[in-house]
Amino acid sequence: MKHLSLLIVFTAMFGIGLKSQKAKDYYKTAQDFIEAQRFEDAIAQYSKAVELEPDYVDAYIERAQMYKRLGDYKSAVDDYERAITFDDNEEEFYYWAAEAHYQLGNYDKALVHVKKCIEEKSRYLEAYILQTKIHVEQNDYNKALDAANEAVDLRKNEQTLYQRGLVYELLDKTIEAQADFDDAISKYNDYLPAHIAMSRINLKMDNTTKALHHADKAVELGPKSTAAFEARSAVNAENLQYAAAIDDISKNILLDKNNDKWYMVRGQYYMDFAQYMNAINDFTKAINIDKKNANAYYKRAYAYEQIQNFEKAISDYEKLTALSEYDAKARKLLDQANKRLFELNRETNSPEILVENTTPNSNSNINVPKNKEELTLRGNIKDESELKTLTINDREIQFIKKDDHYEFVDDVDIDDTNMVSITAIDVYDNVQNLTVNLIRTEIDAPEVAILAPIASDNGEIYLDHDSPSLYVEGKIKDESAITSILVNGVSASYRMDEVNPKFSANIDIMNKNKFTVKVVDRYGNEKVKDFYLNREAIALSENNPMGKTWVVFIENSNYSSFASLEGPGKDVSLMRGSLAGYKIHNIIHKKDMTKKEMERFFSIELRDLVKSNQVNSLMVWYAGHGKFINETGYWIPVDAKRDDEFTYFNINALRASMQAYSNQITHTLVITDACESGPTFYQAMRSEMKERSCNDWEATKFKSAQVFSSAGYELAVDNSQFTRTFSNVLDNNPNSCIPIENIVEKVSTAVAKNNQQKPKFGKIAGLEDENGTFFFMSKD
Repeated sequence: MKHLSLLIVFTAMFGIGLKSQKAKDYYKTAQDFIEAQRFEDAIAQYSKAVELEPDYVDAYIERAQMYKRLGDYKSAVDDYERAITFDDNEEEFYYWAAEAHYQLGNYDKALVHVKKCIEEKSRYLEAYILQTKIHVEQNDYNKALDAANEAVDLRKNEQTLYQRGLVYELLDKTIEAQADFDDAISKYNDYLPAHIAMSRINLKMDNTTKALHHADKAVELGPKSTAAFEARSAVNAENLQYAAAIDDISKNILLDKNNDKWYMVRGQYYMDFAQYMNAINDFTKAINIDKKNANAYYKRAYAYEQIQNFEKAISDYEKLTALSEYDAKARKLLDQANKRLFELNRETNSPEILVENTTPNSNSNINVPKNKEELTLRGNIKDESELKTLTINDREIQFIKKDDHYEFVDDVDIDDTNMVSITAIDVYDNVQNLTVNLIRTEIDAPEVAILAPIASDNGEIYLDHDSPSLYVEGKIKDESAITSILVNGVSASYRMDEVNPKFSANIDIMNKNKFTVKVVDRYGNEKVKDFYLNREAIALSENNPMGKTWVVFIENSNYSSFASLEGPGKDVSLMRGSLAGYKIHNIIHKKDMTKKEMERFFSIELRDLVKSNQVNSLMVWYAGHGKFINETGYWIPVDAKRDDEFTYFNINALRASMQAYSNQITHTLVITDACESGPTFYQAMRSEMKERSCNDWEATKFKSAQVFSSAGYELAVDNSQFTRTFSNVLDNNPNSCIPIENIVEKVSTAVAKNNQQKPKFGKIAGLEDENGTFFFMSKD
């Protein structure tokens, strides 16, 4: 068993030895590849070596050096870090790791490693030089100077003096910098970087002669040094020798053609030399190499300006604006670009102010209700440029950019003023002033009347059918044009060019007990009125041989020239109460009518109502002063003049008006408790009145045109026996109906007993009468 254990140990050690030998073979092969300049192959061999031997430090270091040689500093850093893991006492490992981090821009990590290097070897000159560079990149120039001094103290040679001179230059210590560069040259006259630095520092000190001397020496020492040619070109440009400066940079382009820097430098020289097209070409080449070269866009834009190609200049400035979101350099140039854009876009046109509220064909007048104290002013402003300020009545207000214009809304105090002043100023201080005149308008809301079906004074409509829809006709009265009529939210049909228009609409009334009419005039005055649907009339229409029955009361009480009366109001109230028990579909009550109103009502308004509402039976009751002159009866309008017959309403005019709609009406009954009707209106009965029955179809279906008149108020009696008896008969009627003849008989008897002139009952002359009669049909 003991021999077996020894065998296993020996075999394991032998295997490890073989792997180690194999790793060294890969390492040696890699070295051969390096001699043959086959660096990628060398890296592959080193990789195989560390796979076999993961702690092979030399292989990591050599592979890192190959990565660094190929510019792959990231991979180099990884290998240096691995090597340090296995061997952390080698100062060079830290130095090389720091150098690789420096190349990657990882300055904090580079500083950590270079300090570790110096800890391991305090007199490591290259480490101090590297530390100087790291601090410079961190913009910590004082620490950079400390590190540079350490390097000079270790070894005062051209390199350390040059490095410290660069730090002095960054600290704006020109004299000290010049001294170090001069000492570096004295140490080694052919030290190219020092001559380039001396050329630069003397150029700063305006000593172009010395600057050119050192630049020429630099070019001599480095005929392929782009830095040398750049230094000399700068001196030549300062001496206004642009052709020579351009020639030097052209050499750099031949040496380093894919570097956009040289196109930028030469482009600037072309600009300074006023060769703008050549400058544009060079800036374009720079952009082709680096599409995000913000400075190239900026300079090319400026060159385009010089040849007055403003369109392309603006385009480049706008590209720079777009780049600024992501590019720090572009952000630095953005302010300058915006200033150039501002000037390129300068124009002299004033803003255009458009106010939405103005009247048609005007931008300076607004209709405002005369009692309005505040106005919401809306509008927009168009301008070729950005809008800077907007004031209304010297008060600055906010505005919003929308597409190609600006919008504003403001509540303006217009109490005690009839104008509004608006001022718009753009960024170029172009000014536009607009004075808006406030045209004060009427404020009365429109009046709404429903013609069909007729509405009572309290807005109640009695329906005579149970249809789910209703055709409505109405009329609007207003001082101004009407802009909108809605019936239950539906636009009504009407003529918009008509003053006080009529309107119509079909509306749905199923399961509804009202409908709403909303009217708006051109000045925004609004009227909303509800009309309530009363379906009781549907029952009234059933088993009613008189059909749709209307009653019109004319109550004239308050006279201007005649004695005012209290009786008509009482009588109408009494009659309305009595008629409440009968099948009356609608009652129209007119008060204190002038002659003109009476003429218009009977000739136009009542005609339209009767036709629109398909009225079958109509009773007209007049209560007021009356006159009987030359066998002619007159109703006295409230504006009539005493002893001026022309100002009275001739009841023959009533008959003439009724003839226009007699075809629509089956039964007409005119009752006048004021005066006799006169022979031209009244035609006496030729025989005794006979008993009439509502079951007599001829009596209800055949036409009747009847008049029942009393001298009433002609006798100046403000207490009508005529009306009291008429009302009493209706109230005490026990039957399902009562014909007018029965009422006439009882009223005539009562009036005669009271020693008053007997009322007259007969047919209306000139209106068709087929011996029918007027029945009052009881609701019971």
